[in-house]
Order: sequence, then C-alpha cells, then structure tokens
Amino acid sequence: MTNVPPKPKRWRPWSHPTHWGVDLAFAIPLFLLGAAWLVLDWMLGVGMEVWAAQGDQDRIDAANLAHIGRLQVVLIAALVVAALAGIFRARWTVIAHLLVALLAGGVLVLAQHEWDSRHTPPGCIRYDAHC
Repeated sequence: MTNVPPKPKRWRPWSHPTHWGVDLAFAIPLFLLGAAWLVLDWMLGVGMEVWAAQGDQDRIDAANLAHIGRLQVVLIAALVVAALAGIFRARWTVIAHLLVALLAGGVLVLAQHEWDSRHTPPGCIRYDAHC
C-alpha cells in the first residue's frame, strides 16, 4: 500500500474567521482614524477655509462643495473596507467601518441639507419651473 500525500490546504479569506486579536488590532485604530478624519476635516478643511474666505460667498460655497465631495469619498472608502473585512470575516472591523460609514453618511446628509437650504430661494417650490 502506498502512502498518499495529503491534499494541500487552500487558504481562502472566507474559510476561517480572523482571530479576534488581529481583528481588534485593525478595527480600533481604523475606527479612530476614520472618526478623527471626519472631525479634523470639518474643523480644519471647512472651518479654516470659511474663516479665510472673510465673507466671500464663492469661496465659502467652494469649500462646502469640496467638503461634501470628501465626505462622499470617505463614505465609499468605509463601505469598501467594510466589505473587504466581511470577506475576511473580521467581525469587529466590519462593525467599526459600518459605524464610520454611518457617521460619514449622517454628516453628508446634514451637509447636503444645509447646502440645499442655503441655495433654495425663499418661497420656492422645489419642483417649480423657475426654481
């Protein structure tokens, strides 16, 4: 009788869950980085630009639109990282990035609502022809 060598194990990311220590080692710093980026971008990215505009409405509008664009990028990046962490079955990293995505989505909704309310003429019906 001959000895048959065992089949080599194929490693696939979804075959085994990520160890909880490694998962938390990625989840906590990435969550703090995402949340800190949102806060610093709001304070320094928009706040300082609005302050430097000295009332120039065009520069203020440009800063707010750039902020909305950066928020969309952060939201997409958080969702992509959450999907990748889901493939690797890193439960805490998925939760952390879904929380960052939820936070970025909430800030994005508030920023877009503020933009819409500032740029809609008073008494205008949104779907009217002259608005």
